[in-house]
Amino acid sequence: MLDEEIIALYFAREEEALLRTDEKYRPYCGSIAYAILHDAQDRDEVLSDTWLAAWNSIPPQMPQVLRLFLARITRNISFNRYAASHAKKRGGGQMEEVLEELRECAAGTCDVESDAIAHQLEESIRAFIDTLPTRDGNIFLRRYFYVESVTDIAKRYSLSPTHVSVILNRTRKKLRAQLIKEGYLYE
Repeated sequence: MLDEEIIALYFAREEEALLRTDEKYRPYCGSIAYAILHDAQDRDEVLSDTWLAAWNSIPPQMPQVLRLFLARITRNISFNRYAASHAKKRGGGQMEEVLEELRECAAGTCDVESDAIAHQLEESIRAFIDTLPTRDGNIFLRRYFYVESVTDIAKRYSLSPTHVSVILNRTRKKLRAQLIKEGYLYE
């Protein structure tokens, strides 16, 4: 079923929208949740919460790309569940590493309380990623959006883990410089 048809089912408030969403996006969204939580039961609960959040959001929202809309919801719910559990042993330590690595980009005074500023920041980061070479942008997204391990990313791109770490470090420094330049962070 096409995404437009699924979205139309949401707008018509047809419960079939949830079934079609689950059929089409369970593997994709499930892999996002599992990469963050590393627990099948938590993954399944996050997917249920994701479908409910989509049901409650569509309408009024009209996702331009349903896959990305659902990925964002899944990712946010997974991060919230992870934070609530405070279990360092979960996720093989990947979450702690990812959050620590990004801390240097997020440190400082940054007011993202309002939706407008948060949206502008999101757009700025998206535009920054678009300026990167394709491989570097994909590596950055795999690490910080999909929470893949450096080792897995290295295997995927036939690089050494050290090389991936260097790419990520340089990219974080560039992102931090960009966010400072745009006024989201202060030195």
